[in-house]
Amino acid sequence: MTAAAPVPVVFVHGLWLHASSWTPWGELFAARGYDPVAPGWPGEPPTTEEARAHPDAVAGVGIEDVTRHHAEVIAGLPSPPVVVGHSFGGLVAQKLHGMGLTRACVALSPAQFRGNLVLPPAQLRTAWPVLSRPGLRRRTWAHTPDTWARGFASAVPREEADRLWTDYAIPSPARPLFQAGFAAFTPRSEAAVATRRERGPVLVVAAGRDRTVPEAASRAAYRIQRRHGTGVTEFVSFPDRGHSLGADSGWADVAGTVLDFLSRSGVGAPAPVGQA
Repeated sequence: MTAAAPVPVVFVHGLWLHASSWTPWGELFAARGYDPVAPGWPGEPPTTEEARAHPDAVAGVGIEDVTRHHAEVIAGLPSPPVVVGHSFGGLVAQKLHGMGLTRACVALSPAQFRGNLVLPPAQLRTAWPVLSRPGLRRRTWAHTPDTWARGFASAVPREEADRLWTDYAIPSPARPLFQAGFAAFTPRSEAAVATRRERGPVLVVAAGRDRTVPEAASRAAYRIQRRHGTGVTEFVSFPDRGHSLGADSGWADVAGTVLDFLSRSGVGAPAPVGQA
């Protein structure tokens, strides 16, 4: 009997994290029988150190650029993948799912798409250092260890926040923040998601102590997807976690929840040959 092909999984990171932050997820998903890939954003150097040394490599990259880049990766896979995205990667994941390119979608603390008008004050404070400087639209911006600890890794001890910054933090294009921030006033916004088409299951994951994409914004995304979508739509919140929930020391709890969702939704890894 021929073994079933493994289900591909495409991981999409958000702003200020390098693709290598998905390495533990990739190893876990591979051990569970999936075929993971984390391609990074267009122009992104292969290591955190190189990304910091060459911040202009991703300057000006926008939401559609990232979406198209990952769509091309998906086109080269043997079958439609699961897509798992965090922050702006969560927005891109929902866009790819709405385009009919994926079999399931998981969005961790996803950046708001057009039509999600929830903007908690904490989120505005975190984004303000970028949005208050229009000249950054075609440039990059990077967290300092202090801003990272306050806004990105705010729910972990400072020692762990500093380690995460050292391991994974990179300069990122500011353009996606402006695109999402002004999506409500942009008819053809790149931050739009097709939520009304037939699609596979969606899981939205929120973090209760997230200051970058607060839980209220993630919950609003879930409600829109559930109201408009035709497939299974679920929501889960980790009340004591922050925006770094996918990369910090508690990442395995989040990944386990995602794997359980995929299994319950019939998107699990194939059983070994000879087993039902």
